[in-house]
Amino acid sequence: MAGDFSGCTARKKNRAQSIEYNPVKTDGSGENSKQPTNPLTTRSGLRVYKIVILGDGGVGKSAVTLQFVSHSFLDYHDPTIEDSYQQQAVIDGEAALLDILDTAGQVEFTAMRDQYMRCGEGFIICYSVTDRHSFQEASEYRKLIARVRLTEDIPLVLVANKLDLQSQRKVTTEEGKTLAKQFGCPFYETSAALRHYIDEAFFSLVREIRRKEEQRALNGGSSSEKIHPRRRSRWWRLRSIFALVFRRRRNATGINQ
Repeated sequence: MAGDFSGCTARKKNRAQSIEYNPVKTDGSGENSKQPTNPLTTRSGLRVYKIVILGDGGVGKSAVTLQFVSHSFLDYHDPTIEDSYQQQAVIDGEAALLDILDTAGQVEFTAMRDQYMRCGEGFIICYSVTDRHSFQEASEYRKLIARVRLTEDIPLVLVANKLDLQSQRKVTTEEGKTLAKQFGCPFYETSAALRHYIDEAFFSLVREIRRKEEQRALNGGSSSEKIHPRRRSRWWRLRSIFALVFRRRRNATGINQ
């Protein structure tokens, strides 16, 4: 069950209000516990979690993100006019700032795919329960991340969206669970329209990032996934490029109208 939300805002320019979330244990997510923050990824006193949303077009990636950051659902959404998002939350008693990069529908960003996969700390792979092809492509996204990161140990959550469209379902819950077990990650069936399990998916990913950071710390920081400050710098440059392209799109749309 999601926590109490109030006064949330969606854009990077507006700092979101703090939201409290009670711990929920999920299959494959590991133990819930407070993890030490990394000062190198702290801005304004908050640990920033760099999250990338992946999946085929039309599965509802942007709708899921918008529900999380602004508690709103649009029947029609043009992903080319949206920006990246930030949302502040308190997860298991520890403050976090989720910096979310929605990669939906941007042909211009295909060449940048390796960069945001390399810079992101955690990934949500999304498919639609009404689209079997999107389900099959989820495995391809997982392979692509592993190829770019040169490791299988990646903070990841598998999301099956459009749970509300049961009459059009093409992918069963058991198939989703089986795939998540192969990935070794938490799994959620969500509905952006009804806001079912949206918060749980994002918060579970933060827990995955924290858990793997703790494992690396226990291993003496020897993991190849230890984040170098240069990677953090690339992430902010990447966000700036996304914002510039989106801004040009919005300006062009305004002129055409």
